[in-house]
Amino acid sequence: MLWSFESFFEGLAIDIGPYHVKKDEMIEFARRFDPQPFHLDENLARGSEIGELIASGWYILSVFMRMQCDAFLNDSTIIVSPGVDRVEWIKPVRANDVLSGKVVVTEARLSKSKPGMGIVICDAEIGNQYNTIVSTLSTKAMFKRAPSA
Repeated sequence: MLWSFESFFEGLAIDIGPYHVKKDEMIEFARRFDPQPFHLDENLARGSEIGELIASGWYILSVFMRMQCDAFLNDSTIIVSPGVDRVEWIKPVRANDVLSGKVVVTEARLSKSKPGMGIVICDAEIGNQYNTIVSTLSTKAMFKRAPSA
């Protein structure tokens, strides 16, 4: 199925995931992009406020993006995302967690300035294998309209 703007409507819920968090991937991401000790080294992490090695929040958002691409974005008419309005990291993510989530459309409207496009606004939740919400965010994306629209 090709997801065009017309595919999205208020209340549509799209399941994303699962994604298995691998320790080496989590650490490599932190080494390259968020080199704080509690993301890099188990011994140093034990001395932190959390007390254990945890994933970078930016890693979690990268996993979220991957899950969206696998679920629907790579089969869509997406053009661009004008931004993310809100991100919350609620609970830590650890190696071997299994993440999944839900993306819920809160608004879908035609662009006033670009008639061949529409804007889709979503609220998303990412949870782990224990059904604990680890992160929430609000996203915006612009999609092309279907050719027949």
